[in-house]
Amino acid sequence: MAPVIPVLVVEHAAHARPLAEALVAGGLPVLEVTLRTPAALDAIRAMADVPGAVVGAGTLLTPADVAAAKAAGAAFGVSPGATDRLLDACAAEGLALLPGAATASEAMRLWERGYSVQKFFPAATSGGPTALRALAGPLPQVRFCPTGGITSENMSDYLGLPNVLCVGGSWVAPPAMLAAEDWAGVEALARDAVRR
Repeated sequence: MAPVIPVLVVEHAAHARPLAEALVAGGLPVLEVTLRTPAALDAIRAMADVPGAVVGAGTLLTPADVAAAKAAGAAFGVSPGATDRLLDACAAEGLALLPGAATASEAMRLWERGYSVQKFFPAATSGGPTALRALAGPLPQVRFCPTGGITSENMSDYLGLPNVLCVGGSWVAPPAMLAAEDWAGVEALARDAVRR
């Protein structure tokens, strides 16, 4: 698995395919498109056609989000937290989910429901690497993908932990590069993330 899942806010659907191609070429094939813009579902559709890309939908909050993401071709979903309605909707739609947890109780509850891989969010304000290191002792069976405040400078602090599979971050596709359609720049940032 690649060390970073790019967390993408796509404002223009026309950017989706070249953005995905740049990230895949840079070694980051697993992509999360957040459902925060009107273009998000169209972006998922376009990215899902890029060879080598595994595209998920982020910021899933409701059963309607789950259905829309699945219909758009998302291979998985990501949520900042977890509710029974959301977990049930993902199960009903057959959509793999990376559900969010920030406390031991939340992680335990998700593990009881069969989620041994979880999103740790918001990572930076929930204790960062120190909190994840503490969770590794009592919950060795749970692995995390921390997001929220992860940067190229601190990603290694997370990736060095035994209970961290990967990190999620938006720094590999900054808004200014997307606006400038600097796909070579995005690819370079992806390559740099893989090298770290």
